[in-house]
Amino acid sequence: MDNKPVILLAIDSLMPEPLEVAAQTGYAPALQFLMENGRYYPNMVNSFPTMSVTIDSSLLTGSYPDQHHIPGLTWFDQGEKEIVNYGTGFTETLKLGLRRSIHNMLYRLNNEHMSNEVTTIYEALAKKGTSSASINSFVYRGNTPQKLNVPRLFKSLTHFQDGQWTTEAPPVLSLGAFQKISPWNFTFQIAAGNYKFTARELRRLIRKNKLPMFTLCIFQDLDLRIHFKGPMDLKGIRKIDKQIQKILHMYPSWEEAVRQNTWLIIGDNGQAPMHKNHSKAVIDLRKRLKKYRVTKIQRGLRPKDQLVFCVNQRMAYIYLVDETITFQEIITELKKDKRIDIIAWKGNAGINIVSGSKEGHFRFEPGHELIDCYNQSWNIEGDHELLDLQMTENNQMAYGDYPDALARLYGALHSHEGRFLVVNAKPGFDFKAQSTPPHFGAAHGSLHKQESLVPLIITGTEEKPTYPRIIDLKEFIVRMTD
Repeated sequence: MDNKPVILLAIDSLMPEPLEVAAQTGYAPALQFLMENGRYYPNMVNSFPTMSVTIDSSLLTGSYPDQHHIPGLTWFDQGEKEIVNYGTGFTETLKLGLRRSIHNMLYRLNNEHMSNEVTTIYEALAKKGTSSASINSFVYRGNTPQKLNVPRLFKSLTHFQDGQWTTEAPPVLSLGAFQKISPWNFTFQIAAGNYKFTARELRRLIRKNKLPMFTLCIFQDLDLRIHFKGPMDLKGIRKIDKQIQKILHMYPSWEEAVRQNTWLIIGDNGQAPMHKNHSKAVIDLRKRLKKYRVTKIQRGLRPKDQLVFCVNQRMAYIYLVDETITFQEIITELKKDKRIDIIAWKGNAGINIVSGSKEGHFRFEPGHELIDCYNQSWNIEGDHELLDLQMTENNQMAYGDYPDALARLYGALHSHEGRFLVVNAKPGFDFKAQSTPPHFGAAHGSLHKQESLVPLIITGTEEKPTYPRIIDLKEFIVRMTD
């Protein structure tokens, strides 16, 4: 192994095409340098739903949601009878309860919701006595107790009235105003989201010669720009690239930066451009299922409620909390909408798939009949075209519009308890429920390749992950630090 520090820069909503254009046109010289002096993968498969908390959980645990149990940015907890929201939008979060949502994101996500049956990269490295750092990530679980301080201004917005809380994290943790590496980093940031804050924290570690063997840094600002401006906005990439340039300039040369460290640059999700007519782009689940009593988020689940909606932009969980309602009656209503391309649910004999835009029925389960391109075995039955599966010789199976679709759908449908459907919107369309934030330029969340394939740059090593999937990065990184 190379036995040198691994620095992973995760750029929220960095996509292959705009990255390539930015590099080729001089907008991103640092990223261009790393691409030209390493290996570039334009087709890394992320997790599903394609939302950052789920993807980051998959990156850190090397597993899909059926194992790490973080189903999405919002989901319904059957045991607690409550909607869990990690921060989908201000209005929606406010109605659900700002204090509760902040507590979910800062504490419960890592200390309660993530399964104890999986280990994160930080935990795996700690067992080997290897140091690590998390900068600007809400998903940070490690096994080092860390005391985080709540700024006086935000005490009333959290459950930590004594001004601090203890969490399990990596040895080095940076989380905005709650925990900083550099006492002189005055860049405004409440918890996460400011690319300059992230870069300054990393530069502090390098400057003080305290860079651990693995460091994860997340740049989140690009995501918001693309939601409004569309996928080909290059200005956000240019801003982040300038910060990466400053990091590389801390070494005698950029070549020396690569000699001393292994650099990984990755996007977490892509984004699909929205239909130009916003009213046509929105799939309002309340209108589609208007004859049912739907839980209002500001009051919580009531005894007479029949359905709960948890919208993750271009995918949604629909929970049938009334046991008298059948899957089939809800599916019949959903199939009337041609903008819904996948409707999936668990049955007694595996996962079932139908569509609002295509006829047919498809069923699959883990088995032995077919081997896919990731060496996973499946039994399938019915119209496999619904998931754009492509059959090759010797019982081999490849994926088209929905990368690693079987494992990722299986992961979402087994991520938590309850009777629920997974619905997936066609490109150009977005789901809406009560107070769901609009996305005028682009959105993500779905199984489609536009949101599921992200770029990866590896520079400074000849090693590579087993497969081009985010869940294969954990083993790769742990192997790199041996």
